[in-house]
Amino acid sequence: QVQLVESGGGSVQAGGSLRLSCAASGFAFSDYTMGWFRQSPGKEREDVSSISTSGGHTTYADSVKGRFTVSRDNAKNMVYLEMNSLKPEDTAVYYCTAKPRISIRWTSWGQGTQVTVSS
Repeated sequence: QVQLVESGGGSVQAGGSLRLSCAASGFAFSDYTMGWFRQSPGKEREDVSSISTSGGHTTYADSVKGRFTVSRDNAKNMVYLEMNSLKPEDTAVYYCTAKPRISIRWTSWGQGTQVTVSS
């Protein structure tokens, strides 16, 4: 049973930091690219970040470059998103995602964790 479980969301003031975690189970974690998406009411879903199977390659949306850092620990089946210098526009539900390396489509999604940034 494929499971992705996010944690670490919460409410912070602008300029603060949060670290999101995603615990993966039920699949060969080290063979999957992992990613983070976010969704807020009235806005389109946004691809925030991704990380390759080995962790050697990462991507970031322009809106978060220089502020967010994605990482993974294959020994623990965990992926993380360190979010610094948070802005009110970062407010969203954040989803952990997974896909086989050869796939162009994200095949698994977590339940999401709420991040709220106040000014």
